[in-house]
Amino acid sequence: MKKAAFLFILILLGFTATSFAQEVPFESEVKEITQRIKREGYQVGSTLFTGSSSIRLWESLQTDFREYPILNTGFGGSKASDLKRHLYPLVLQFKPARVFIYEGDNDIQAGLSPEEIMGDLEQIVLRIQVVDPATQVFLISAKPSPSRWDKKENYLKLNEVMKAYCEKKEGVEFVDVWNIMLNEQGKPISTIFIEDQLHMNKEGYDLWKKVFGNYFPKK
Repeated sequence: MKKAAFLFILILLGFTATSFAQEVPFESEVKEITQRIKREGYQVGSTLFTGSSSIRLWESLQTDFREYPILNTGFGGSKASDLKRHLYPLVLQFKPARVFIYEGDNDIQAGLSPEEIMGDLEQIVLRIQVVDPATQVFLISAKPSPSRWDKKENYLKLNEVMKAYCEKKEGVEFVDVWNIMLNEQGKPISTIFIEDQLHMNKEGYDLWKKVFGNYFPKK
C-alpha cells in the first residue's frame, strides 16, 4: 500500500514538473511586445489596441490616428482566454485611458461557443475596470472573412452577444466592423483581404479607420 502511494506521489510530481516546464502560450511574444514598448517609450493614458492578428497586423495604426498616442499590443493567433492570461503585461501595466479589444475570431474557429468567449471577455473587462473604473473599453465585433465564411452564423451570434453585453455594461462600447466589410450581396469583400482571405490589406484597414474614427474623442 505504501509503495503504491509512493509511486502515485512520484507520478503526480512528474506531471507537475512537466506542466511547469511547458511554456505558457504566447509568453515569448508577449515579452517581446512589452519590452519593445518600454524601450521605445509610451505615454500613460494612451489609447491601446490589443487582441489577435487583425490588430497585430494593423501597421498603420499610429499614423491612421496620428493625433492620439497609440499602443498596439496585438499578438497573433490569440483567443480571449490568452488575453485574459496576459492582461497585465499587455494592457494593465501601461495604464491606458481607452482599450480596444479584438478577440473571438480565433475562438470561434477553435470551436468555442459565443457564451464561452463572452465569459472570458467579461473577466477581461472586469479586471480592467477594477484597476481603473475610468478606463473606457471597446469590444470589437468579429469580422467577416472569406476563409471562415462557413462559420458565419457563429460569428453573427457572437456579435449579438457582445453587443447586448456592451449595451448593458457601463463604460463599455461595441464597435461593429462586420457590416462595412460586406458587399452588396452581403458577403465579405474579397479585395480587402490578402491571399489567405483571412487577414486584411491596406484597403481593409482603411475601412476600419473609418469605423474607429467615430470612437475617438474630437479634438
